[in-house]
Amino acid sequence: MSMKLTFWGAARTVTGSMHQLDFQGETYLLDCGLFQGRRQEAFQRNRELPVHAKNVRAVLLSHAHIDHSGNLPNLVRNGFSGPIFTSPATADLSETMLLDSAFIQQKDAEFINRRNKRRRSVMEELGDSHEVEALYTVEDAEATVPLFHSVLPHCPHEVGPHLTYETVNAGHMLGSTSMVLSGRGLRLGFSGDIGRVGLPIIADPEPLPPVDYLIMESTYGDRFHEEQGNVKQKLADVITRTAARGGKIIAPSFAVGRTQQLVLLIHELIREGRIPSIPIFVDSPLAVNATDVFRRHLYLYDDETRTFLREGVDPFGFKRLVYVREVEKSKALNDLRGPFMVISASGMCEAGRVLHHLRNNIGDPRNTVLITGFQAENTLGRKLQEGWTEVPIWGEPYPRRCEVEVITELSGHADQGELLKWLEPVAPTLKKLFLVHGEYPAQQALKAAIQARYAIEVEIPTRGEAFTLA
Repeated sequence: MSMKLTFWGAARTVTGSMHQLDFQGETYLLDCGLFQGRRQEAFQRNRELPVHAKNVRAVLLSHAHIDHSGNLPNLVRNGFSGPIFTSPATADLSETMLLDSAFIQQKDAEFINRRNKRRRSVMEELGDSHEVEALYTVEDAEATVPLFHSVLPHCPHEVGPHLTYETVNAGHMLGSTSMVLSGRGLRLGFSGDIGRVGLPIIADPEPLPPVDYLIMESTYGDRFHEEQGNVKQKLADVITRTAARGGKIIAPSFAVGRTQQLVLLIHELIREGRIPSIPIFVDSPLAVNATDVFRRHLYLYDDETRTFLREGVDPFGFKRLVYVREVEKSKALNDLRGPFMVISASGMCEAGRVLHHLRNNIGDPRNTVLITGFQAENTLGRKLQEGWTEVPIWGEPYPRRCEVEVITELSGHADQGELLKWLEPVAPTLKKLFLVHGEYPAQQALKAAIQARYAIEVEIPTRGEAFTLA
């Protein structure tokens, strides 16, 4: 008996995680994420599903980040009605994230169409009167939510004929998992996104049990992170420096995980008296809702965060912190004089309220854009990280005169050394390893390191490439 594995997303790129498993006449998807990059390319790739949605028996979801979960409503829109198996925290986070994703897509499409309306006559003369449309709607996201089925870690669960699913904590974000799929004597592992030891809030990643084949992420396969001990001082320096010149700190941040980490670290810096007392705004309805989910899953916290709870202190709430839900209050921040800090999604600056903050603030040299997470190729976040002096926002060029500061220590992805260490317990039984969720140079570097240390056969699959596992 064999399994067939086809790679559709996160193949030689970082976003759009989606891997198809065919076993005993049934089709399963490991993740169903949004591809992020050039707008038109991303829309077409996400819209045109590579599988027949009605034929998918189940989805096995590693975690809630949009590049792993964000195309589920489109799958449902196209006829999928099976279960989505995942951890309890991921199920809770996915509900609010997918509804938010659909809402943002609809609002962004409306904004662009309103902006283009004044050009309508010109567009029609050129033969282009096509309006921008959302990938999926809030109704599609609402139809997806009832399909989630929670499975606790370390509890094997049958997801199809002779196919068992079991998870361990991946340590990447709240509820993130690595998984093992077992059937007819074959064991396939999928790392999901592997976290790091000592990250704020969440418990450390756990090793997988023995497997025959492994799909493994490789985001930072060609580099080593700086020591995490420096991150608080770097954050304090950015806030203090920008506040001294009366500027604003705009921090594009993943609403789930990174935002909560930043809030916790700022809380600690305030308690320690290491930063000026400036207002901090979390301007993202998703981040507000996600933080509520974090408060419901205290059992997943690390010891450092539990210390706040033992002292009766909310780690995600303090006097100078304001959570912003309402659109009008978000818009009012544009008229507020600095210094202050805004933490807003999306983390790669591809959608949502952060685009409005960037459009209004990147031209002022007093301000700082603070990049704290991985920025995929061709995203606005990558352009800012690379120091472009002019960047496109909603298709229009804006000069960038503000400071851009990059802090990598908060990365939720393991670096090369951490990936190799995580792999060590699994290596002795592996027949083959597949590297995904990485840009090709990073994957080549990690492949060489894995082969040098463990002598494992390593594949770097391309999009649509298939393998038979026996």
